[in-house]
Formats: sequence, structure tokens, C-alpha cells
Amino acid sequence: MPTDLTRHAVNVLPEGELERKLKLGRPLRVKLGIDPTAPDIHLGFAFVLDRLAEFQRAGHTIVLIVGDYTARIGDPSGRSEERPILPDDVLDANAKEFAEQAFRVLDRERTEIRFNGEWLGKLSYAEVVRLARTITVARILERDDFAKCFAAHEPISISELLYPLMQAYDSVAIEADIEIGGSDQLYNLLAGRDVMQDYELDPQLVMTYPLLVGLDGEEKMSKSRGNYIGINEPPEEMFGKTMSIPDSALPQWWELLVDGGAHPDDPMQWKLELARRIVARWHGEEAARRGEEHFTRVVREHQAPEEVPEAALPPGDPIHLPALLVDFLGAGSTSEARRLIAQGAVKIEGEPVHDLDLQRGRLEGAVVQVGKRRFMRFVSA
Repeated sequence: MPTDLTRHAVNVLPEGELERKLKLGRPLRVKLGIDPTAPDIHLGFAFVLDRLAEFQRAGHTIVLIVGDYTARIGDPSGRSEERPILPDDVLDANAKEFAEQAFRVLDRERTEIRFNGEWLGKLSYAEVVRLARTITVARILERDDFAKCFAAHEPISISELLYPLMQAYDSVAIEADIEIGGSDQLYNLLAGRDVMQDYELDPQLVMTYPLLVGLDGEEKMSKSRGNYIGINEPPEEMFGKTMSIPDSALPQWWELLVDGGAHPDDPMQWKLELARRIVARWHGEEAARRGEEHFTRVVREHQAPEEVPEAALPPGDPIHLPALLVDFLGAGSTSEARRLIAQGAVKIEGEPVHDLDLQRGRLEGAVVQVGKRRFMRFVSA
């Protein structure tokens, strides 16, 4: 088996199919679906793009399917709620930004980007019914998350049941030879094989890959969960986030993101080397050095960064600290800000603060810190 093309793969189905397709004597069309509801590419998705890049280097064509149409249906993928439905202009802007980030990994000239609204939007009702005949309800309910919802008497919308069929029809429309996805997408990818056969096409090979765990070390890395590192994040943020992962995540991150090999035995030194390599991959060696210096200064030595952004204090005296944290320091809500203050996670000039309302003079020219990595110096307007 061509090991470079199957490296890290969890499933390569059916067995022997890759070898058969490689003997067809033409570039294979390798499909990957992307979700346009958020524009950032995170490290987990970049790992999959690296697998696609290996196919490109072997002379094959990559087809990225932007799910602009299926985004209006939603794929819960084991979650309790569907993905948000966004306006067309937002989806288009997200897709464009996503593509530009993807070209940091893929060869622009040998990558096709297609929007599935191109064909799904043209299907007549009769054609949708014909597509729906290709799969039974029993087969649909084999999908793990649907089966669990059904058994628990939780509602499943017809639109959710249509999602695997719409994704499968993408493979019909572009005549995919191979479809790649995360291991949680195995059912959808196999459904593509069934539907392609019904349309009298050579069914696609299915390849799935491990799901990189997120910063929490438990759930898969996901934009919707917020437990991710984006490939365009600043070096200091990327370095600090990598250092925040639990030790239990180290083996998988090391294997998938830097291709394994020897590593330091000490978890802290191992994590530092991992952070250096990740930042260097996306920003260069010098940026990795700056990221480590920032981490050492701010997190390990508990000092403020050398460069702290400035903001003008809002009018008023006293100033309500929770509102300040929401407006300038990334707190999601005033209730979250109050919780951070109560936990001692908010400091002024390095000293924890527990008051919710502060005299203006205490904040003028002061550095306010939230957690380990968020800083802001406030000055008079």
C-alpha cells in the first residue's frame, strides 16, 4: 500500500481500492467537504489538509466542496443542535477567507474549489425524491448520532436526515474518486459510495483520519466549541495556547502535528518543543522565538509583555470593571467577567482585584490583566 498516501489514516475502505484506483492511469479526484459557517482553519483541519497535500504531490487533483447549500440544512455530527444558518454574503466571505488559508497548505493551481449550491440548488423535487430513494430509513438510522436521538425519543428533523444524501450527491456531481474526512464522518462518506453506485458511477474510496483533540484535551478541536488554535493566530497566542494543553494530549498532538519522532521526556520540555515547532510551521523560526520569550515573560515569570496594547478609558467615575472587561479584554459577558474577578483572574499592575467598581484614577495608566495572556493598558481619553 502507498504508505505516504495512507499515513495516519484510520479507515481506507474498501480494502485494496486505493491500489486499484491508482492503476487507472490518470490523476484521481480527491474530495473534501468544508463548512463555511466560520472562516478560520484550525490545526485539526490543517492536519487533514496536509494529507490532501500528499495527494497533490503525487499528481492528483484536490476538490474542496464548500457546503454553502448544505449549510442551510446543518449537520449536527453528534451535537444537540444544528449549525447556524448564515446569510449568503457571510457564507461567501467565509468561504473566500477559508480558501486563502487553505492555500497556505495546498497548491492553488491544482485545487478546485466548488460550491455545492451549484448543483444542489438546481435539483427539482422529482430529482430530490429520486436521490432519497437511494437509501432507506433503516440505513440512515445506522448513523450513530441519529440512532441515539431516535432511541432517546429526541426530535430529528427531515432536513437533518437529508444531510448525508446531499453530501453524497456532491460526490456524484464532481465524480469523486476518493473522499477524505474525520473519523466521525465515516457514515456520511460511506453513504457517498452507495449513492454513486445508484447513479452508475464508480464509487469513491473512503479515507478517514483521527480527530485532533482540542485545547481541553477531551473534545475534538472545533470552531464551534472554541477549543482550537487557528493557523492565522498571532505567534504569541499560538505558543501560549499550545502550552495550555493537558499533558494527556501531548502524544496525539506530537504524532499528528509534527509527525512524531524523538521528544523530551519531561512534559514541560516536550510541550515547549511542540509549541516551537507549531509556531515555526505557520510563522517561521523567529516568530517561534518571540512566542517563547513572550510565554516565558508573561506566564512563567508573571510579568507584563514588553508591548501592551492601549485603550482609552470610557467616561465616568467610578468605572464598572466587568463592563470594561467585556468591551476591551475578551470577556464574553458581564457575568463571566464577575466570575473572573471573583476567581482572582483579573489583576491591575500585577495585583488581583476583587472590586466591581473602581475609581478612575486607579485605572489611568494601569495595565489590566485577565488570565495569563490578555493585557490592556488604559489611558485617559
